[in-house]
Amino acid sequence: MFFFSSNTWLAIALQILYIITTVASVIVVIGGNRNPVKTLAWILLFFLLPFFGILFYIFFGMDYTRQRLISRKKRRKIISRHFPIDKKLLRELPPQYQTLATFLNHQNQYPLYSNNSINIYKTGEEKFSSLLLDIEQAQKFIHIQYYIIESDEIGNRVKDALIKKAQNGVEIRLLFDDVGCWRVPVSFFNEMRDAGIKTATFLEVRFHRLTSKINFRNHRKIVVIDGEIGYTGGMNIADRYWKGLDWGIWKDIHTRIEGDGVEALESAFLIDWYFITRELLPLKNYISENKLSIASNIKLQIVTGGPFGQWRDILHGYLKLIHTAKEYVYLQSPYFLPGESLLSALQTAAMSGVDVRLMLPEKSDSWIVQMATYSYLKSVMRAGVKVYFYQPGFLHSKLVVADDCISTIGSTNLDFRSFEHNFEINTFIYDTKTAVLLKNIFLEDLSNCVKVNLNSWIKRPLKTRFLESTIRLFSPLL
Repeated sequence: MFFFSSNTWLAIALQILYIITTVASVIVVIGGNRNPVKTLAWILLFFLLPFFGILFYIFFGMDYTRQRLISRKKRRKIISRHFPIDKKLLRELPPQYQTLATFLNHQNQYPLYSNNSINIYKTGEEKFSSLLLDIEQAQKFIHIQYYIIESDEIGNRVKDALIKKAQNGVEIRLLFDDVGCWRVPVSFFNEMRDAGIKTATFLEVRFHRLTSKINFRNHRKIVVIDGEIGYTGGMNIADRYWKGLDWGIWKDIHTRIEGDGVEALESAFLIDWYFITRELLPLKNYISENKLSIASNIKLQIVTGGPFGQWRDILHGYLKLIHTAKEYVYLQSPYFLPGESLLSALQTAAMSGVDVRLMLPEKSDSWIVQMATYSYLKSVMRAGVKVYFYQPGFLHSKLVVADDCISTIGSTNLDFRSFEHNFEINTFIYDTKTAVLLKNIFLEDLSNCVKVNLNSWIKRPLKTRFLESTIRLFSPLL
């Protein structure tokens, strides 16, 4: 007979348990019919990091994408009407973008609005000065939603302005992301609650209820004031957006909208508010009764994206925009972890003679994401995409502009997380004047960049390129 010590039996038991749990986890992941790249990344993680990889999957990998954020019935009670595209308005767009507008409307009934004016803010100082002034002049209500609201100088100035308006009878609701505001003292939000401001936390994370919902963050930035003024874009509420960092500026972009399109920002807020609080607020109660006459008459669509539901609306909008471009496409993003569809779209456009330029920060706020980003650059540069590194600080802008005709600004990064996990929002703007303005902002930023040389890039040390390629294997999970 063979006799084994207790330690030997324990080792055998652990090996058997490891094999069973790993195989079971692999079966679960494969059975989910996910993107093959993401499936292989999870399987690789299971084998490289026994037990920890499975635990990581439980917390961050469970698939909720087939669930609905809100039922059609509840959505109708909030929105109260359908938004078929206005054919007459559609024909006023350049012919090549009529299909894009129709596509976005078909996806989730995103209306095409005319009668809008847009202010573009390329510094935090511009944005916060305007926002504080509009808050001060609010008469009826303020709805405000951010991923990050810091308890710093600008955060407290916004908080104090909101408290003052609440004390004067203005109805205020504030929605903030739990993970984005983890470091903010509870007293910061309690002070607003005590003043009568209704606050809600997006998908609170508590250890005993910890699930993959920690991975689904509300990255949107929305402010609606009296149903007449709206803000959206890439800037959160934090000092770094106007004071910068120790090692450089924080470069970003934001928009202020007046006109009919504010209705779409309000509907996005009300749906998110219902999702978290179950307080159902009809959109009709928060639409301005004053029909503003806007001289600029800019046409736009507000498009939301998130992990729930069948389609990735913002990603598909980007792909359609890139495929439609004939002369140029300029893109700014703090991160670049593209899926195959976006990677192929950029390569195809560049190889078709379109001037494709991609601007990224030279120094990132995430080393591991930057390493993964670098692994994609050789393939896009070989196709003819021109890559630039922004040097004065951290580039946080999310901007795409094409052909002096169309542009999009929002909260969406060019990465897996924004397209598949986060709740995002973008404005697609069909206006030549705005497109030229944004193109000029891009070209102005270009003067503060260094162009990446393909020959030099591929001659970097082998160990550096190998590390980047290794981290890239996990890019769908970052």
